[in-house]
Amino acid sequence: MNRAELGAAIVSVSALTGHFVLRSGVTATEYFDKYRFEADPKLLAAIAEHLEALIPSSTDALAGLELGGVPLASALSLRSGLPAVFVRKQAKDYGTRQLAEGGDITGKRLLIVEDVVTSGGQVVASSLDLRKLGAVVTDAICVIDREAGGAAALSSEGITLHSLFTKGELSSKPTSGRVAQR
Repeated sequence: MNRAELGAAIVSVSALTGHFVLRSGVTATEYFDKYRFEADPKLLAAIAEHLEALIPSSTDALAGLELGGVPLASALSLRSGLPAVFVRKQAKDYGTRQLAEGGDITGKRLLIVEDVVTSGGQVVASSLDLRKLGAVVTDAICVIDREAGGAAALSSEGITLHSLFTKGELSSKPTSGRVAQR
């Protein structure tokens, strides 16, 4: 699947219109339901294929953010051969009590993996937490940049955002006319 076909497939499966409150608290009339493209094995494989080219060569491991970044990091790990860690929003108070599950991150150059970036708030928060644990975080990757300040917020923390698509690119694709009831 080429990049244009992939963009059209993502829009077809996940672009919704309606009234949505985003993580940032902002309301939107357009929404990309990332779980719809992450739950489709063929689409997830194609996304991983295209994301692989965006991985900086200095990357030691992929850091999939809870919840949407986890399937992407897993698929990208299988494709690239890079190990993955799974980053919680906060460490659990039982079990291993780790913020990053799956391996030691101390001194490792982690590539943050996220599905959709809007304000960048969760990527910034998780990056700061990972840095406190000794990881090196200078890059993040996402499927869709909603172009709502996320790249600038990340840049202010010394993190470069690499996106497969921007909202503007995908908004120019025809949609199925799906309307969400939210």
